[in-house]
Amino acid sequence: MTAAELGEGKILSQYLPLHKAALAGDWDTTSTIIEKEPDAVRAIVTGFKETALMVAVRAKKRNAFVKKLLEKMLLPDVALTEMTGSTALHIAAVVGNIEAARLLVEKDPKLPKVRDGYKTLPIHRAADYGRRELVRYLFTVTEDNPEQNPFEGESGGKFLRSLIWSGLYDIALCLLQRYPKLAWEDPSPLEWIAGKPSAFPSGTRFNIWQKLIYSCVAITLENFENRPPGVDIKSFKDTNDSGVAITVENFENRPPGVDIKSFKDTNDSVPQINHIRETKLKHTQAVQLVKRLCLETAKLEYSKAFSLLGLPLQKAIVVGTREIVEEILESFPSAVAYRNGMRQNLMHIAILARRENVYNLIYEFDCGDLLIGATDTRMNNGLHLTGKLEPQQMLNLRARFSHFTSNSHIHPFMKQRKHPILGDEEVEKFASPIHKEVWNNEGMTPAMVFTEAHKELVKDGERWMKDTANSCTIVAALIVTVVFASAITLPGGNNGDTGLPIFTHKSAFVVFVISDALALFSSTSSLLMFLSILTSRYGEQDFLYALPKRLIIGLVTLFLSIISMMIAFTATVYMLLEYKGRWILVPMAVLSGLPVTIFMRLQFPLLLDLIKSTYKPGIFGKQGDRIFI
Repeated sequence: MTAAELGEGKILSQYLPLHKAALAGDWDTTSTIIEKEPDAVRAIVTGFKETALMVAVRAKKRNAFVKKLLEKMLLPDVALTEMTGSTALHIAAVVGNIEAARLLVEKDPKLPKVRDGYKTLPIHRAADYGRRELVRYLFTVTEDNPEQNPFEGESGGKFLRSLIWSGLYDIALCLLQRYPKLAWEDPSPLEWIAGKPSAFPSGTRFNIWQKLIYSCVAITLENFENRPPGVDIKSFKDTNDSGVAITVENFENRPPGVDIKSFKDTNDSVPQINHIRETKLKHTQAVQLVKRLCLETAKLEYSKAFSLLGLPLQKAIVVGTREIVEEILESFPSAVAYRNGMRQNLMHIAILARRENVYNLIYEFDCGDLLIGATDTRMNNGLHLTGKLEPQQMLNLRARFSHFTSNSHIHPFMKQRKHPILGDEEVEKFASPIHKEVWNNEGMTPAMVFTEAHKELVKDGERWMKDTANSCTIVAALIVTVVFASAITLPGGNNGDTGLPIFTHKSAFVVFVISDALALFSSTSSLLMFLSILTSRYGEQDFLYALPKRLIIGLVTLFLSIISMMIAFTATVYMLLEYKGRWILVPMAVLSGLPVTIFMRLQFPLLLDLIKSTYKPGIFGKQGDRIFI
């Protein structure tokens, strides 16, 4: 430790009471220290070279203390910086202390123009940390002059990207309206917003009730009143080209019976509805911002616009943000010719990422055959890429950006088998026959690529299918044994004279016979289905429909046999204990439903997944014919 460091250590020790007083907002102790030593107002009190003012500002709830301390300070004292060059206003911007920021600017109006050691203004720091109210306030006090140039050029581009990354889309839109050339900055702001799929409807998952509320709720887009100097708010309200619509009411598209007034009245009173309204507002702001960015970028010279839009377009496809892809293609149709470093076009990227919504959008162009037949650097066309497994990094992106949750009920092969090239009719509609026979650099056709890529997964799928069938076979066999035995030894026995069952005259006996017979037939069918699965040859094409269909039928009939068996059991108990007291029937009926509930809990999700993956349309499908102009 040097002598200077020792001296600083002594100073820190000397001003420890002042440091503690600033943290606690103890003005009495602080005023006593300042009266004895006026220079204490500018003294370093922390290892980060912060003054008592900075400590109090960072504490947030000590603004009364800050106000009194500022009265004791001179302008140079207020503008002091800590070790990174940040002033007290920078610190207020980081922690979101708007009241302290107002006090600081009132004391020294030049503080908003002071840059820290990273050449960053306080308003930029506020944007970095998503401090909406502070950004709005600092907009009004940060001068826009040619020397500082805080909202243009590289500084403005960084500011716009910070606003986007922090989700302050309305402020970003206002900034872009005032400084449209910010859309031309590199890296493009579009690339940043493309990395936030949750900012768009396509990247947000709602349940059925949330979707209903989302479709009905009204939103209002208003520009903040404390706008940057020179921005004409009226022009925002009156001009659609600015990309801002003040009020968006979707009640005309509401389902029948939805009361508009009740929705409006409960928007603010019900937190869940208010949250969905805010989400929809953010979605609308983000779409408007993307529209504006695309329109401004499209004004550039062709090659410059193409280079700026390429990476955002690719990122939007990878994460599945259909809205960005749509806006880029509408404003700059030539972007459909984009290729990445591997010479893969938009359709190739969408296929690899398994983004069916984006694929279908691109499919609406009349150049689908050209895109699917084009080859990359390895001579893979779209059919080769369709046969590949979904890369692990794509699965990670889907989990991160699209709330894609991997379902543990169904084997991965069963999920991916709907994407093989030869099994998808939509691809074959516009894929030339020659595309199916193209050899890539590895000497493989699309069919060979699919076989090779899925070789290990087919083996895993076979093991999973056999394990599932084995487990269900045991259950089905037990049910067959039980219900067959109960059919032979009828409850109550037979009449010794006539040989007829004793309970023939009871309606419960009819229920027993029907349910027992149904249980026997369905369990036998289930057993046969599972046996057919165990004896299958397990070819690639078998996984497409044959094996899933058998497993679906087997599970459905097994489920039916369990229900029928429990009904038969309940009917038997009812006949035997009818005269002993009917109170026992209720708990018996409840308990008999327990196996059914357990089975549904464990196997019903698997059944639903199988039905969806087997009968759900493939990822490719043209939604309509659109012309992008």
